[in-house]
Amino acid sequence: MTQTPSATLIRNGRVITATDDYVADVLLKDGIVHTIGHRLEVGPDVAVVDASGLYVLPGGVDTHVHLENVIGPTITCDTFASGTRAAAFGGTTTVVDFALQTETDSPLGAIARAQASAEAQVAVDYSLHVIVTRVDDQVLKDVQLAMRHEGVTSFKMFMAYPGVMMADDAAIFRMLRQVGADGGMVALHAENGTVIDLLIKEALEAGHTSPRYHAMTRPAIMEGEATHRGIRLAELAQAPIYFVHVSSNEALKHIVAARAEGIPVFAETCPHYLLFDDSVYNSDSLEIAKYVMTPPLRSTEDQKHLWRALRYDDLQVIATDHCPFCMKEGHLGYRLQKMRGKDDFSLIPNGAPGIETRLVSLFDIGVMQGRLSLNRFVELTATTPAKLFGLFPKKGTIAVGSDADVVLFDPAATQTVHAKALHGNCDYTLLEGRTLRGRVEKVFLRGQLIVDGPAWLGREGMGRFVPRGEVRAF
Repeated sequence: MTQTPSATLIRNGRVITATDDYVADVLLKDGIVHTIGHRLEVGPDVAVVDASGLYVLPGGVDTHVHLENVIGPTITCDTFASGTRAAAFGGTTTVVDFALQTETDSPLGAIARAQASAEAQVAVDYSLHVIVTRVDDQVLKDVQLAMRHEGVTSFKMFMAYPGVMMADDAAIFRMLRQVGADGGMVALHAENGTVIDLLIKEALEAGHTSPRYHAMTRPAIMEGEATHRGIRLAELAQAPIYFVHVSSNEALKHIVAARAEGIPVFAETCPHYLLFDDSVYNSDSLEIAKYVMTPPLRSTEDQKHLWRALRYDDLQVIATDHCPFCMKEGHLGYRLQKMRGKDDFSLIPNGAPGIETRLVSLFDIGVMQGRLSLNRFVELTATTPAKLFGLFPKKGTIAVGSDADVVLFDPAATQTVHAKALHGNCDYTLLEGRTLRGRVEKVFLRGQLIVDGPAWLGREGMGRFVPRGEVRAF
């Protein structure tokens, strides 16, 4: 019988963190980074991995994923098992998913429900945001309990989807005031939901039913208006605020101005806003349904502003908003997926896959094209998300005492992306047929090798819930 090694020595790799870039040996032992040094000597019970020519990166931290999320009458097609396996193959070792407060239960009930489903399935470590849809005195008490005793310190609210998830300004303000005072963060989906609903209604009444009208009825100016409003609510509440999936300069310009004023405003964008633009909507093809996400893709000019903001830290995080629905109805038994809206674009579930391709696509279009340094690449995909959401320094870096979540990445390799070769349940990828530079070679979760080239060595249930602390980024 082969004995499991007590530790692993990663020898002679190029260690990249948000601030450092050096060649060293890294010893993973007892689930943490034990020692970093040159020419480390180890015993025969330690596995040695030659990482010459490879980057040694901290495991990615994706703070915006939707696994088993019920949206209206449908559910995202990745389970906690399939989604976290895909994350691991993509070099992400920690995800933060969403627990949805229903009309009748509390944030505490939402957390318990999500954990009950995740616990036996997750193959990487995870935490939770709570989507708060109703605010009253009891909810605020439960939020405080969640922060103090459940390790959940971030709460998402929607300015869109009236009648479903949208909260009014007073509810958002109450949450900002309390969560901010307790050291947590409110994450905001910023779009003017009532105006957008009117535009959707008018488009359908005019007979415009194809998927392209999803983009036409969610104009960037309505993202900008809601972003500005959210910032002013946060300013009044004297609380930090985090904007999810920023897609446009209409939103970004308010974020930049607020940060210049010293207001603690933070924001993410997603790979799809950097990879694709609104030219994909220039037909009435049902294939466009795969690009129906919220907010929709924007112009090439907006992309330029997003890249500038990433370079100068006006955007601090690149998360995936992995929200997968199948194009083929009935794939793996999933119903009411993208084709639900073939005769009415407003019925298309909003979202796209991306959890497995985040690191390699950003390496290709960011690092290899000179838009991001290697340090900034790590900062955006691991370190700052960990800091903003109370996971650092346990997660998000390679340092003695940090969790041994480590990715060995080959910058010289190339790969061509095909949905059939990915590890999630979705039947398409937005990157189908695209050749990318860079490849994840090995992934360690708390020192255990879970991805070895094409081989899956992880298992369902090995991931752990990670309680989170206060915001650490300002």
